[in-house]
Amino acid sequence: MQETATGNVFGLAHLWAQGDNVSHAIAILIVLMSVISWYLILAKSLDWWRLRKASKAVASFWAAKSVTEGIDQLRAAGEDSPYAQLASQANCCNCDCEAVSGRLVSQFDPSEQMERALRQQLATTQAGMESGLTFLATTAATAPFVGLFGTVWGIYHALIAIGMSGQAALEKIAGPVGEALIMTAAGLAVALPAVFAYNTFTRANRLILADLDAFAHDLHAFFTVGKPLLATSAQIHPLRARAAQGAA
Repeated sequence: MQETATGNVFGLAHLWAQGDNVSHAIAILIVLMSVISWYLILAKSLDWWRLRKASKAVASFWAAKSVTEGIDQLRAAGEDSPYAQLASQANCCNCDCEAVSGRLVSQFDPSEQMERALRQQLATTQAGMESGLTFLATTAATAPFVGLFGTVWGIYHALIAIGMSGQAALEKIAGPVGEALIMTAAGLAVALPAVFAYNTFTRANRLILADLDAFAHDLHAFFTVGKPLLATSAQIHPLRARAAQGAA
């Protein structure tokens, strides 16, 4: 019976019942941070998988017989593919740059208009890829301190229990100390996946953005010079080389 009572004292339901509004708010905050972090981790993982799939269609784009067919090849790998968006933006600019007279943008020559359009599309794509990373970084940095605050609050309650009882009896301090230890572990459990995910997605985004920048450079050279660059992007970016091998 003593073991059962002790087990109940250290149970989560008993700890929640003994906690006050501050400890409840800290626990809810940690749970919310964990749920949102894991949602972002799963969503970003799915986005990364789609981007890798889309990158494999770049070789098919350059192997197409026309720009329209090449864009269709890119869209077949993903309707929201950033590669397809870049190619579509470049193609639209190539077709419409002569019809923008009378506007400020007409002061640029066609090559500069193409570069401007591709740069804006890259900036939009980068903003979308980096969405959610700020929350992961914030969670990774603050979750341990939120748990630490819960730890300090639990120890504070333990000291109050000791002072009111006049003795450090286990049944008086077991609940607050158990609450403090759980808060510490919960803060670390939320922070570690967030920091690992942030570092992983930051590196993945850097690789994808480098590949997108190379593709945009190739598109600019193709539409303004009439042919792609002599140096293949596979020699510059390993990701493009793996995509070409996968398409073959």
